[in-house]
Amino acid sequence: MLYFFQQVLNGVHSGALYALLAFGYALINGMLHRANIAHGAVFAISGQITILGAVFGWQVLWMTLPAALLFGTATAFIYAAFISYLLARNVLAPLARQSPNTIVAATLGVAIALTELGRIASDTKDFWLPPILSTPIVFASSMDFRATLTLLQIVNCSIAVLTLLLASTALAGSHFGRQWRAVSDDPGMAAMVGIDVPKIFSRAIVFGGLAAALAGILAALHYGNIGFGTGLFFGLKVLFITAIGGFHSPSRAAMGAACFAIVESLWAGYFPIEWRDVAMFLALVAILVLRPRDELGVQTSFLRQKS
Repeated sequence: MLYFFQQVLNGVHSGALYALLAFGYALINGMLHRANIAHGAVFAISGQITILGAVFGWQVLWMTLPAALLFGTATAFIYAAFISYLLARNVLAPLARQSPNTIVAATLGVAIALTELGRIASDTKDFWLPPILSTPIVFASSMDFRATLTLLQIVNCSIAVLTLLLASTALAGSHFGRQWRAVSDDPGMAAMVGIDVPKIFSRAIVFGGLAAALAGILAALHYGNIGFGTGLFFGLKVLFITAIGGFHSPSRAAMGAACFAIVESLWAGYFPIEWRDVAMFLALVAILVLRPRDELGVQTSFLRQKS
């Protein structure tokens, strides 16, 4: 029973990262209603920038480790916001108005470009962070087995949950949240009632990118390294895991992604791990196929207002 509890705890931590990714993806999907493969690349490059910034702060600026990590984190958020803004303004907004079906191909190209930028920035080398807050916290024990999470995992989960609660509350009751829902439902009608559609579009893309960046930063601090190909893998994976909770509600998308992570962790604990991704992707494909078409966020009208 404790082994089962340990796998659930492992899934809770993974679920916190997946939930942030899914929340940001659903926020962006409300504007695009098309697959955004670049979302995973923003996640990956944010983690890589965190590590590179921390290494630069430690080796070049002679910072202490906490200051170097803070420097890397701040740099990652700035880069993620800048990348998301450029992506919204120069790629997604023009395509959403004129050729929305090409968004998938365009974001795949952006994902490949960001992957290569991450590789070039690190000179094709792997930089690793030292173990951080690795003290195990025991949740339950029996005989010689203990169910634990590290202190960093608990901090990561707390940050993710607090961020999602605040973001969900703001999206439900804020002026931006109401405008986001209006633009998501019908951008043409939203523009007719005075909503600045391009502004809401850009803000949603940036906020979604920052959610992915936070997930990448927390992942980098926990794992110590994020590989070059991680962005493409998560760009596809987040598309599927968001489908569990639905593309229309970022909050439900986050909860569905967290549940998926727990199931994924249980598979890794009880079944051959080399088949884990195959089994999970097959299950997610089945969910996408069986889910009604109107729940997949298929857009019937697109941005017509000039930015």
